[in-house]
Amino acid sequence: MTREETGATTSAPIRSSAPIRSSAATAGSGSEGTAAIGVESTAATARTWTTRLMVIGIVLAALNLRPAVTSLGALLEEVRDGLGMSGSVAGLLTSVPSLCFAVFGVMAPRLARRFGPGAVVCVGMVAITAGLLIRPYAGNTAGFLAATALALMGIAVSNVLMPVIVKRWFPDRVGSMTGLYSMALAVGTSSAAAVTVPMTNALGGNWQPGLAVWAALAAVAVLPWLPFVRARGADPEGSPAAAAVPAEPDGLRMVRSRTAWALAAFFGLQSTAAYITMGWMAQIFRDAGVPAGTAGLLLAVTMVMGVPLAFVIPRLASRLPRQGPIVVVLGVCGLAGYAGLYLAPAGGAWAWALLLGVSNCAFPLALTMVGMRARTSAGVAKLSAFAQSTGYLLSIPGPLLVGVLYQHSGGWGLPIALMAGLMAPQIVAGVLAGRNRTVEDEAAR
Repeated sequence: MTREETGATTSAPIRSSAPIRSSAATAGSGSEGTAAIGVESTAATARTWTTRLMVIGIVLAALNLRPAVTSLGALLEEVRDGLGMSGSVAGLLTSVPSLCFAVFGVMAPRLARRFGPGAVVCVGMVAITAGLLIRPYAGNTAGFLAATALALMGIAVSNVLMPVIVKRWFPDRVGSMTGLYSMALAVGTSSAAAVTVPMTNALGGNWQPGLAVWAALAAVAVLPWLPFVRARGADPEGSPAAAAVPAEPDGLRMVRSRTAWALAAFFGLQSTAAYITMGWMAQIFRDAGVPAGTAGLLLAVTMVMGVPLAFVIPRLASRLPRQGPIVVVLGVCGLAGYAGLYLAPAGGAWAWALLLGVSNCAFPLALTMVGMRARTSAGVAKLSAFAQSTGYLLSIPGPLLVGVLYQHSGGWGLPIALMAGLMAPQIVAGVLAGRNRTVEDEAAR
């Protein structure tokens, strides 16, 4: 029973001592009450459908946050041959996602404050659609990189704003909604890795339509965000987040927070591992003698491991005061996977793909910690922008260095050693970021 309903009930005996109203007045009062109930019911129904539309929008947006990267990883050799790329330039191409996420992600909170987070995500989906449609037909490496950057710009702002939107719309379900979002992201990632090569073959064997077809999925994701374009504030009127989040403390600066820096380092190192995996793992298997279709399928297996685990890990992490033990388990799986790639890349390919798939679930864990290490939605927005932008900036050299080492060493020994070596600081940073504290508390101290 709501406060308004309770007030109406308790005031009824007081009004009983007043003169009896006429039947017409009574009827009018009853009509007004019925009308008020009808208005409240209509508003409640509208809020329910708006919330459902938001869930659909979050899922569709998440599906489109990685196909631009993993579809390219599956066809990287064909793209290199078609555009005449060297190994170093291809390494630069695999570093472009991190660069774009760092540069454009930091703009997301400011854009969200001015236009509303829904409008920014909607424009982000439009940018992904345009970039994926243009880049295969750009005609040269520079045009391909520019169109890829356009798509990644849309991904970058959406990356940063997804935890913010979850915190605002579902403040009491951060773990489950982050799990749903992460699971949809894993589905999109793995689907692009698994389907791109056979779909390219079905479209005539040309890599260009095989990459461009993913623009259709991004175009569909624009639709559920259109109703939120006009909502310039933090939340549409009547959203579940209304009055649910306290105001942000003054002077909250991420650069002064040890937790923010630890989370940024963890985000950057897990991003380095993820983008090296998405950009180069299929090529590692192909160079070991695995057929192209099977190599793409192995990459898909790595990515699809995130589907169940991306739903389970955030829910588990949100129930634990410290997330360090989960960080350690994921890191050990990564070290085992890299050891397998070094010793027997083809012989145990499926096992290494599974282990690296488990290790890559550090991403949904990092997203969950962003929501847990800040108490306010404004704090989450700042922490998300800082951790992701700084983290992606830190991750830029990794994929590029792998490409350079691969080209100049003539094999995968040194690149794999680099991947394994980066796992140790990732574990340390994750344990520090997983401590039970918030950036607001650190600012207050």
